[in-house]
Amino acid sequence: MTKFQRLFGQLPESVDCVLITSDINRRYFTGMKSSDGTVIAFRDKAYLIIDFRYIEKARATVTSAEVIEQKKLYAQLADLIRDHKAANMAIEAQTLTVSRLHTLRAQLKDVEVIDTDVLSNAINALRSVKDEYELECIKKAQAIAERAFDDILGFIREGVTERQIALELNRLMFEYGAEDLSFETIALSGANTSMPHGVPSDKKVERGEFVLLDFGAVYNGYHSDMTRTVCVGEPDDEMKKVYSIVLEAQTAAINAAHAGMTGHELDSIARSIISDAGYGECFGHSLGHGVGLEIHERPNASPNYMQPLNEGAVVTVEPGIYIAGRFGVRIEDFVILTENGCINLTKSAKNIISL
Repeated sequence: MTKFQRLFGQLPESVDCVLITSDINRRYFTGMKSSDGTVIAFRDKAYLIIDFRYIEKARATVTSAEVIEQKKLYAQLADLIRDHKAANMAIEAQTLTVSRLHTLRAQLKDVEVIDTDVLSNAINALRSVKDEYELECIKKAQAIAERAFDDILGFIREGVTERQIALELNRLMFEYGAEDLSFETIALSGANTSMPHGVPSDKKVERGEFVLLDFGAVYNGYHSDMTRTVCVGEPDDEMKKVYSIVLEAQTAAINAAHAGMTGHELDSIARSIISDAGYGECFGHSLGHGVGLEIHERPNASPNYMQPLNEGAVVTVEPGIYIAGRFGVRIEDFVILTENGCINLTKSAKNIISL
């Protein structure tokens, strides 16, 4: 079954066709990366309308849709809608701009534009369950990131700056095959580690400090995501205590994770351990999020996510404790949810590392 067939299986039978314009979802359905292009899909056929810059590549690589060179987009869309006798068209309401919506309605007056979340929700549901190709890409992205992590440990020492660590980590990921970074690499030290998403600065690493690294690589469009907190020199007793609590919380959540539980339930397993240890107010973000073609996508492991987590979803497990002005610890793996448990895609050691 093709992705388009699976998509229409998620949609009400009353939906005649869909319009996909976002870069990420266009790549998901066609397998081709481009900065422009329009997909229109009917229940019996799909089309990719794309301009001259990409037409040769599209004709050579796209097999899931008929490729049409873009000339006059709205006239071409109107012709296809008429040929397929479509009365309505669902759009990506969560990503399409209001301006583009007004243009669609003005240019395509003979079709009803469905501007609810019905299409976006159906696509999100599809993308939350990874197929074998997607999982292989994610595994390769993670292998690149972990190889870079192993090497960066030999680079981190007293006197190097956060910015230098981040740049070297980025260089290593590109050297080992990343097509891009999953996000701007986070490399923090000392008191800066208490900021969950701090920005690397020219601060130099000092002995006895934690260094927090949050990073990931992209392979064929798919992201990896991991966080490790290491120490330059020996951590003090409180640092060891906090690290131990975070590791206990993460281990418990991973051991309990399985498809069918809600994101709220998974989050609460780790959160309760941190709260019981007296650090509840120091864990202010969600436990995790989905990862795929985007670094943050559904489903989520958060206090407010009451939906069941799908089998085949890839979700991060990243508890943390952040003591303002002093230090922070986060440990992040990501897992594939299965019916009876999960498969951890992150192989790097999680014992406290002293450099």
